[in-house]
Amino acid sequence: MRSAFDLMGGWAARASLREGTPAAPVPLAIDADADDGTPDGPERARYRAVFISDLHLGTAGCQAVELLEFLKQHPSETLYLVGDIIDGWQLRRKWFWPQAHNDVVQKLLRRSRKGCRVVFVPGNHDEFARQFDGHHFGGIEVANEAVHVTADGRRLWVVHGDHFDGVIQCAKWLAYLGDNAYEFLLRMNRHLNSLRARMGLPYWSLSQYLKHKVKKALNYVMDFERAVAAEARSRGYQGVVCGHIHRPEMRTIDGTLYCNDGDWVESLSALVEHLDGRLELVHWAPGALPGLLAPAGAQGLPEMSA
Repeated sequence: MRSAFDLMGGWAARASLREGTPAAPVPLAIDADADDGTPDGPERARYRAVFISDLHLGTAGCQAVELLEFLKQHPSETLYLVGDIIDGWQLRRKWFWPQAHNDVVQKLLRRSRKGCRVVFVPGNHDEFARQFDGHHFGGIEVANEAVHVTADGRRLWVVHGDHFDGVIQCAKWLAYLGDNAYEFLLRMNRHLNSLRARMGLPYWSLSQYLKHKVKKALNYVMDFERAVAAEARSRGYQGVVCGHIHRPEMRTIDGTLYCNDGDWVESLSALVEHLDGRLELVHWAPGALPGLLAPAGAQGLPEMSA
């Protein structure tokens, strides 16, 4: 029986071949049944649900080690992978798959095997998985969109969000160009922060700084957030959880709760639902403990309309 990891590698390889670029085989020196001694089952779950997206496994920018630490400290009953888990776009250009990325997949498989419900909602960078909508691989569910019901009864639409990106829909070549430019910025950022570290200065994100300073980028973000929230509202949901734009946010837009869980390239953020239904957007700091997480926002238990 092939594991979900084998199938993920197959998806990436087939996606590469469709583009005419042969992909190197995914390293399979991984024991999906290995155990690191950390229990992952629902019996120790501290959260009803955890939402993460935009891991971009297969790129140098993926903060896989930090993500592994976060997952160890945040056992949950349900784990949503809200798209761009594997970066098929970059893997088509250049193969990059270190052991830490294997370890992330191993952790996800183990979590599913030990009773956590793991739902994979593909994004545009791993769109090759969308053809498997409704299938289960290694216990991991694949769904192009999902609905999560919180402990206090709110129905949240879970979707990656790229369908609300005008660049993706109208000019995909421009999206590829922007993706390559983003990778270039990340490389520059790594060199810059290496120098800052030697000078005793904290981490600083060049790409996030540019996003916040460029008016057109801000307008793009605002348009995206409003469009996703409006679609969720039109479908009768009380809120939406998405990713795609690498900007963690939680706020109410025209009466609809908009949650973006951020990314694991720069933001190192996630959305969590506590056992009482309270939603919280958190940022992970390397070496942090759950009680030391920096909350980026929280939504308590609002009164539900009859």
